[in-house]
Amino acid sequence: MIRRFYIFVLVLIVSACQPHSSAPRNDQKRSDDNTLIVGTTNGPSTYLTLGKNTTGFDYELVQKFADYSHRQLQIKVYQNLTPMLQDLSDGKLDIVAAGMGYTQLRSDRFLFGPPLYNTDILLVYRTGEWRPRNLDDIRGELVVASRSSHAELLRELNHPNLRWTLNKDYDPEELLSMVANGEYDYTIADESMLRLSRRLHPRLRTAFTIKEQQPIGWMFAPTGSDELISEVLNFWQNQQVTLKHLQEKYFGHTQGFDFVDTRAFIRALDSRLPKYQALFEKYSGDLDWRKIAAISYQESHWRPHAKSPTGVRGMMMLTLPTAKQMGVDNRLDAEQSIRGGSAYMNHLVGRIPESIPESERLWFALAAYNIGFGHMEDGRVLAQKQGLNPSAWADVKTVLPLLEKRKYYQHTRHGYARGSEAVHYVNNIRRYYDTLVYLQSAQEKEHEQEQHSQSIDQNSDPSDTSNKL
Repeated sequence: MIRRFYIFVLVLIVSACQPHSSAPRNDQKRSDDNTLIVGTTNGPSTYLTLGKNTTGFDYELVQKFADYSHRQLQIKVYQNLTPMLQDLSDGKLDIVAAGMGYTQLRSDRFLFGPPLYNTDILLVYRTGEWRPRNLDDIRGELVVASRSSHAELLRELNHPNLRWTLNKDYDPEELLSMVANGEYDYTIADESMLRLSRRLHPRLRTAFTIKEQQPIGWMFAPTGSDELISEVLNFWQNQQVTLKHLQEKYFGHTQGFDFVDTRAFIRALDSRLPKYQALFEKYSGDLDWRKIAAISYQESHWRPHAKSPTGVRGMMMLTLPTAKQMGVDNRLDAEQSIRGGSAYMNHLVGRIPESIPESERLWFALAAYNIGFGHMEDGRVLAQKQGLNPSAWADVKTVLPLLEKRKYYQHTRHGYARGSEAVHYVNNIRRYYDTLVYLQSAQEKEHEQEQHSQSIDQNSDPSDTSNKL
C-alpha cells in the first residue's frame, strides 16, 4: 500500500510539470469549477462548529488549501462514513478530509495525498472491564464503524478467531463514547482520536496496539481532477511550517493523561463552572472565555477562597502586586479575581511579539505568567540559537526545560527558571480548554438533534391541529 502511495507521488511530481486541463476527468461537469467541495465528519480533530466559530485540524488545513488555490470552500459534514465515501466515489466531492487512514482496500478505490501524520491503531476498552492482550484474548463485543479504516484493517488481518460487528449508524468517535458508557465492550480507534476523546471520557483505555504508525491523509476520487491533485502536492511542498503549526495546535499537548485529574475536572464542569461561567464570559476581553476558565481551573479549581503557601489567592490566584495593578482590592471575591486575572492575561497577550501567530500568543503569555516574561524571552532566544523557530510554541516548549540546567541558563539574561513547570502548566490549560470546547460542541449538537426530532414529530402528527376549532 505504502509503495503504491509513493509511486503515486512520483507520478504527481512528474505530472505537475505538465500542462493540465481544469476539467474533471469524469464526465460530470461542475456547475462552479472554482468551488472546492470537501467532505468531513464532526470531531475535535476534523470539524467542530461553536456558534459562528469553526475549528478542526482537517478544516483549517483544507481552508488554507482553498485559499492557496483561489477556490471557494464548501464543506459537507456527514454523520457517518458510508454516504461520504459514496459521494466521493460518485464525483460529488473533490476531497475527503476527515482523518482518513490509508488501507489497501481504500487505495484500490481512491487516491491518497501525502500523509498528514501517522498514528497507531488501538483496541480500546473501558477501565474496570476485561483487558485483552491480543486479538485471541477478546471477550465481548467488538464494534467498528462501517466503511472505516478500522473495518478494512480487520478485513486485511482476516484473523481466524476474531468476531466483530459493523455499525453503519455511528462514526468511530461516537463508538468510543459508547464504549466509555458501557454500551459496547470494545472498539478500534486512532491513537490521536483516543487522546482527544479521553478529555471527556477518561474511562477509555488502550488494550493493545493493532497496527503501528498508520498514515493519515486526504482522499480523492480516482476520476478526480489532475490539476486539483497537482495543486495539493504543490501546497504540501510549500506548507510544511503551516502543517507543523496545526499539528502542534491540535495534537501537541495531548500526550499526558491523568485519569484522576480529568475526572475531577469533568465533575467540576457540572458542580462549579455554572456558578462562574457568566463572569468568565463578561470579563474575558479579547480572549475566548473558555481559555480564561481553563486558566482559572488550573490555578484554583474554581474555588474563590483558594490560597497557596506563596501568598497568591482567589479564583485566578493573583499576587498582591498583580491584584493592585489590576485594581483588585479583594482577591477572594470571585468577580474581582476573574476581572483582574482576565485583564492581566489580556495585558500579557498584548505584550507578546507580533511575529508569534495569533493562535499561539496565549501559550507564550501563559508561560510568561508562570515563570516570568523575561524567562519566556530567554527561552525564545535559546530556541533561536539552536536553529529553532522562536515564534513557534512547538519549538520553544522543547527548550524551556533547558533553563533549569546551568549549562544553558548561565548564558541567559535572566538565569535559572523552572521551564519544565511552565510547559506542564500550559499543557494542562490547553487540555482543560479542549474539554470545554469539545463539551460545548457536543451539547450544541445534542440540542440541534433534539430540535430536529421535535420538528419531525410535530410535522408528522396531523392530530396536533385537528381538534383545536
